[in-house]
Amino acid sequence: MIDTLKINIERVAKSRLSEVDFSNIPFGKNFTDHMFLADYRDGEWKNLHIIPYGYMPVSPATPAIHYGQSIFEGMKAHRGPTGETLVFRPADNWKRMNISAARMCMPLIPEDLFMDSLSTLIDLDRQWIPDTEGSSLYIRPFMFSADEYIGIRPSQDFTFMIILSPAGPYYAAPVKVKIETHYTRAVAGGTGYAKAGGNYGGAIYPAKLAQEKGYHQLIWTDGKNHEYIEESGTMNVMFVINDTLVTPALSDSILAGITRDSVLTLARHWGMKVAERKIAVKEIIEGIEDGTVTEAFGVGTAATIAPIELIGHEGKDYVLPPVESRKFSTKVYQELDAIKRGTMPDPFGWIARM
Repeated sequence: MIDTLKINIERVAKSRLSEVDFSNIPFGKNFTDHMFLADYRDGEWKNLHIIPYGYMPVSPATPAIHYGQSIFEGMKAHRGPTGETLVFRPADNWKRMNISAARMCMPLIPEDLFMDSLSTLIDLDRQWIPDTEGSSLYIRPFMFSADEYIGIRPSQDFTFMIILSPAGPYYAAPVKVKIETHYTRAVAGGTGYAKAGGNYGGAIYPAKLAQEKGYHQLIWTDGKNHEYIEESGTMNVMFVINDTLVTPALSDSILAGITRDSVLTLARHWGMKVAERKIAVKEIIEGIEDGTVTEAFGVGTAATIAPIELIGHEGKDYVLPPVESRKFSTKVYQELDAIKRGTMPDPFGWIARM
């Protein structure tokens, strides 16, 4: 808890809103007028402020650059039917960010700091929320070490920030993925369950190799034997096998996705059979071939529900049934989207109005 939670606000002289083509807003390339910053110094959070979005000075000695001591979150806001701002499960993002912070030797963020800074920033830039189909205001909270020290030890100073980005769909079409059996994203005992920057930086090269072969993303496998499926590059992964929704069980090498939890919750709410367990690569390949695997899709904040068109493995592509025939992933996408936009009831209390 912070004794006096006061956020100083410096507004832009002129908004850049008119410069954005909201009919064509690629993911992660446009940013709103303002950004939030807070400093962790001398063991406490202080200097809470919102300033115009732009470049900022950072010490060249910060361990965030040298050792990757940084974490982040991702969430979305939509405009509701009566113009209110609806944010999907922000308290769960706050909780997960603190799990990442603990793993990365970083200070915990008090709930009032996280929520108040988020709501204040969104309120200031609410005109940036797009209302075109498939679009949203993407929210990126992040924290990094702000020490001026290149020795390897737990840092003492940190900066917490939030930036906002109007964005269209992350994947505009069904995705093609390749099962990765050489490179490793995470291992038991590592940082795979944390949303740490280094997890993603290390995955760029293997993903690039797959993209050069025509795939959009990878499906990562366990780091020991590459025998079991874990998650995809930007999302958790799920399958419908014999009318059961199946997804890898969480471990310390798999991120506990909030969209993942939302999809599992909806499936159970509808009475569908759900299994969180180990999934062998062999099971999926054989299941596609014999027709028992009828759906495969990724789930994540940025990707939402991303149908998987085909899965590549050991030089061969295995094509899944047409997206039009997939009942569950289509239904869950439509219902999640409706809850997020406030066009249908939210029985789980997921939406925060800001």
